[in-house]
Amino acid sequence: MSNKENFTNNKSDEKLDPPKNKHVLTGMVKDWFLEYASYVILERAIPKGIDGLKPVQRRILHAMKLMDDGRFHKVANIIGQTMQFHPHGDAAIGDALVHIGQKELLVETQGNWGDNRTGDKSAAPRYIEARLSKFALDVSFNKDITTWQPSYDGRNDEPIFLPIKFPLLLAQGVEGIAVGLSTKIMPHNFVELVKASIHILQNKPFKIVPDYPNGGIADFTNYNQGKKGSRIRVRSSIDIVDKKTLAIRNVPYGVTTSSLIDSIIKANDSGKIKIRKVEDNTAKDVEILVFLTQGVSPDVTLDALYAFTQCEISISPNCCIIIDDKPQFISVNQLLKYSTENTVNILRKELELLKSKLEAKWHLSSLEKIFIENRIYRDIEECETWESVVKSIDTGLTPFKSSLKRDVTEEDIVKLTEIKIKRISKYDSFKADELIKKYEADLDEVQNNLTHLTEYSIRYFESLLKQYGDGRERKTEIATFDVIAARRVAVANQKLFVNREDGFIGTALKKDELVGNCSDIDNIIVFRSDGKYIITSVDSKKFVGKNIIHIAVWKKNDEHLVYNLAYKDGKSGVTYVKRFSVTSIVKDREYDVTMGHDNSSILYFTANPNSESETVTINLHARAKARVKMFDYDFADLAIKGRGAKGNILSKYNVRKIVQKSVGDSTLGGRDIWLDETIGRLNSEERGNYLGSFNSDDTILVIYNDGTYELTTFDFSNRYKSSEIKLIEKYNPKSCISVIHYDGKQRSHYVKRFIIETATIGKRFNFITEERGSKIILATTFSNPIVTFNFRTKSGDKKSKIVSLIEIVDIKGWKSIGNKLGTYLRLSSFKCEQGAELENELVETCSEENEVKSAKDNEILTSENQKENNNSDNLTLF
Repeated sequence: MSNKENFTNNKSDEKLDPPKNKHVLTGMVKDWFLEYASYVILERAIPKGIDGLKPVQRRILHAMKLMDDGRFHKVANIIGQTMQFHPHGDAAIGDALVHIGQKELLVETQGNWGDNRTGDKSAAPRYIEARLSKFALDVSFNKDITTWQPSYDGRNDEPIFLPIKFPLLLAQGVEGIAVGLSTKIMPHNFVELVKASIHILQNKPFKIVPDYPNGGIADFTNYNQGKKGSRIRVRSSIDIVDKKTLAIRNVPYGVTTSSLIDSIIKANDSGKIKIRKVEDNTAKDVEILVFLTQGVSPDVTLDALYAFTQCEISISPNCCIIIDDKPQFISVNQLLKYSTENTVNILRKELELLKSKLEAKWHLSSLEKIFIENRIYRDIEECETWESVVKSIDTGLTPFKSSLKRDVTEEDIVKLTEIKIKRISKYDSFKADELIKKYEADLDEVQNNLTHLTEYSIRYFESLLKQYGDGRERKTEIATFDVIAARRVAVANQKLFVNREDGFIGTALKKDELVGNCSDIDNIIVFRSDGKYIITSVDSKKFVGKNIIHIAVWKKNDEHLVYNLAYKDGKSGVTYVKRFSVTSIVKDREYDVTMGHDNSSILYFTANPNSESETVTINLHARAKARVKMFDYDFADLAIKGRGAKGNILSKYNVRKIVQKSVGDSTLGGRDIWLDETIGRLNSEERGNYLGSFNSDDTILVIYNDGTYELTTFDFSNRYKSSEIKLIEKYNPKSCISVIHYDGKQRSHYVKRFIIETATIGKRFNFITEERGSKIILATTFSNPIVTFNFRTKSGDKKSKIVSLIEIVDIKGWKSIGNKLGTYLRLSSFKCEQGAELENELVETCSEENEVKSAKDNEILTSENQKENNNSDNLTLF
């Protein structure tokens, strides 16, 4: 037989007679897996709603109750005791006990129990000790109303659930992962839970939100009562110590100081933030110091810590508990109501049990009184058998049975026979009546509590609040967070390059054209000559299509960035113009700014950051039939529309070229701009000092300490070092600049006033001498600057002088040295203010000997004055 025939026969045999173990395996998976899943859900991971405990936690508390003698016990002994009830090993028991102890609610601890803030583990079980807290003893145990079941080996009994009279599950929180489901319930504040339970009993509205033992700040806007799908944002509290230091005061729930520091270092290494070092000073309180590098804004770094590190985390609660042996997803409000109803039910059972015990005591006391006062005990003296003794006593009690609250049982008679003769001889009828009255009063009180069970339950919760509420105030601050745009605070740590012809962009193309700086998480927009454009993320090298005409960092929802475009339609040959912005888009998807016909091409393209219009000159082809072959077109006449708009017809004839003639004004109006002086960056997010509203032709004036000035654009990529700048503001070509400067060669202070005559952008011009020590003391654009400064006379007296700079010097060229301020010793503390109208006279406050002298009379200072003026480097401004 061939191999092929043999294989065919084997296949047919398998179809005719399937293996018997196939059905067995299917049944095992179907039945045993369901049993395993049910066991994990009910007996391991998910807590019961009735007491809020997982089985291991319940068994630990039960074992500790059996061991309780008021003293601390070694945790190793507690683990051993618990192993009688829990079959899953000492490690699981020890971890669960440490977790309970760190909650500081049910268990009092002694020794090193670790620190969930730092992640430090507890000491070994043989070194640490624990005992039940008074709170646990008060609210968790009552063996008379506890339902019991045999332990796993049948040698002991364990509680099915503990009669806990408190919303323990919400107070402690819990996490658990089972087969096919999980639970994550946040810890809540003790006081708030008790008050909310009272409100539930009073039919009042209530609201509860988590309270984390680590403290911090939390945004519960999307908490949604802890239901599945809800979300919480938790932040560390961060203080700005100074411009170079941040202090983290706590860690978010579930985060340790070590993991937080690791996330900060990782963010720094990846270039998302810039820091110098991190220092952990955590002891009793959390303190992590973050030292910033020079020129980095603490405000921006604070936002970046929230955006890129574990200083802010997102938590997704999921309230799943076991109710009636089934997992159920409910809200924390429903869970609190369920727990409050359970507490009321337990209180009712305890009252009923107390009532039963009091009735039994009253019954026995009444029987005892009847038995002794009516000398029924004498009737049994001549009885010879036990039966006759019982019958004799029962006969003696018969006349009094109507006054009793229940029938007399044989057990009652047996207890009467156990009364000692000494007690009978010393029986005090008055004390017996008082005791019976006390039982009756207690019974009335218990019955009243049962009748008004809700009021009794409210008083119970109020007693919990009074007895255990001190020191349990809320630790987590409730706040509403703004969403931090990661791209806004990310450090531009990469350089972007482009190969326009081959169509590659990336940070690794160092031999190609440099586009500019970007961050790892920026999006890049690329336009090609065929009219296609795409937005993609930064990469080391990426192909985006050949013949790139424009590439830049793209900012979502930037309506001011407007593209002016002229394109030739490949089908009709007509040239269209359009203006559009790209505010939102699907990443890595190609879009077309033309009508999508083959051979369409872009003839003119500009990107205008402030929606500037422009005038262009159009040159038609020499063979065009049009009479006018060159004309101007103003984009200001064109409305800004969506990127998919067709556009307006520019010319039906063949266009040879389009060149820019002039740049127009902003179509959407000026853009409000602020300067964050700490990092020296412009922004539109209202961070720092407001510079003004900028149109397309506006510039920024920068005057530096070294005596140079510069006009710059208002591009957000500009950087300004605040330590080098004396004045920065929106440039007004008509404003006069007034300057007090120190000449290093003459060792004298001069005043000059000038109007900027240059127009070059991005170039620094020196307007004081370049001698060593020359520097700017004061610069202002006030129309009438009034300067106040302090000085010392030759006799050493301290004086103050107020001068108007416009009276010292007229407006001159920007290269002139100006006029001397005067002959003074050790000038200091300059203060400049805007004066009144220019025609107003100034009130001179100085003596005649210290008035300003002419420049001619003060060309040469005495050697004494020269020596004293060497200290002028220490001048400080108000």
